[in-house]
Amino acid sequence: MAYEALAAVYDRLTNDVPYGEILDFYRRVWGAYGLEPTSAVDLACGTGSMALLLAKEGLSVLGVDQSEEMLTQAAEKAAELENPPYFIRQRMEKLRLPAAVDLVVCCLDGINYVTDPAALREAFAHVYEALRPGGLFLFDINSEGKLRGLDGQILLDEDDAVFCLWRAEFDEATRICTYGMDIFQKQGKLWERNREEHLEYAYRVEELTQWLTEAGFVHANVYGDRRLEAPAPDEQRIFIAAQRPGGN
Repeated sequence: MAYEALAAVYDRLTNDVPYGEILDFYRRVWGAYGLEPTSAVDLACGTGSMALLLAKEGLSVLGVDQSEEMLTQAAEKAAELENPPYFIRQRMEKLRLPAAVDLVVCCLDGINYVTDPAALREAFAHVYEALRPGGLFLFDINSEGKLRGLDGQILLDEDDAVFCLWRAEFDEATRICTYGMDIFQKQGKLWERNREEHLEYAYRVEELTQWLTEAGFVHANVYGDRRLEAPAPDEQRIFIAAQRPGGN
């Protein structure tokens, strides 16, 4: 299962992810929609890095992920915060919240990990129900061009105690990019090896915006990577925002 071995070393291997810049972009987007959120869900929250940043902004935050191992890491990171997020284990297509929120975010291509389009459409419907009237759904995807371009690539992440080798293959028929991952962790003088497989579906912007509309969302906007402008033809990461109608 994905993230069983990766969870413990995920933050070390992704220490270059610009979470602060992503949050700055979120602020610009929700400001453009006239939203001042006080509550948020970090969907597919992983080890909780974005959830923690949102909580430090003063928001009431719920982190949702299907990986128990990732949520364990998230809870440990949040333990010392004065305003810690709460974390629950759910699949996004089965999302159920105790109360509606102002904002739902899903960062770092969590949407691509839903490899069944029918399940993603169901997830959009549940996100709609999770939002208060006027609330905002904001997510990003790895673009179809990026995932297709990864075919045959071998990627490497490492530090002094972790070595991770990614092998990517893209299937044109299924539109799925498969990452075979070998993770080596140093244990004393020896290295422990684990293997995981991660799958991402290459969604197209037009189908995502159509499904958002079908779920009831309005004012869908498509952005380039952390820019309040349309994505370039060769954009690697694309952000999409949509609003539940109503509110002030």
